[in-house]
Amino acid sequence: MINKPRYKTARRLGANIFDKTQGQKFIERDARRKVEKRPRPKSDFGLQLLEKQKAKMTYGVNERMFAKYVKSILDKAGANSPEKLISILESRLDNVIYRLGFAPTRQSARQMVSHGHIKVNGLKITIPSYAVSLGDVITIRESSVKKGLFTNLAEKLKTHNYPSWLALDITKNECKVQGAPKLTALETNFDTAAVLNFYSR
Repeated sequence: MINKPRYKTARRLGANIFDKTQGQKFIERDARRKVEKRPRPKSDFGLQLLEKQKAKMTYGVNERMFAKYVKSILDKAGANSPEKLISILESRLDNVIYRLGFAPTRQSARQMVSHGHIKVNGLKITIPSYAVSLGDVITIRESSVKKGLFTNLAEKLKTHNYPSWLALDITKNECKVQGAPKLTALETNFDTAAVLNFYSR
């Protein structure tokens, strides 16, 4: 988990890094700051470093874990590396809980998993980085459903847009992984190729 001032980080990396910094007020203030302050040109290394930081902050992954993910990709020749990185990050259990709408942010989803509210294939999982796979069934623990954390969840889920690779049954608070995680270029706020190039140096 990464604990850093979110507004300061978002000004450096972009407003869409965190959910709480995507409001209109923050965006307008950030736009004024950019007009007042002339940006300095960045080298290729600087641009790649920036994209790496965006990816880490977006998913709340520390450097050690993130480098491990990238290394596992670079060590496999012939793999579609950019798509593989997205697949690994999106497959994290805390991210899946966030994508489903069970939690409003990835940080709260991480806490939800850590506190033992989530089960995968009938087993309680308390590791946010746990990687889900095709066919896995994700549910909220029976003893947790009535907690304030999940108040009015069914109503919230009715209007929530979750990805097509996750099949959600609202009546059971149950989800089945039915495909491989995918994001379009428009859905990502960082350049995956630049991230991989940074670690390829």
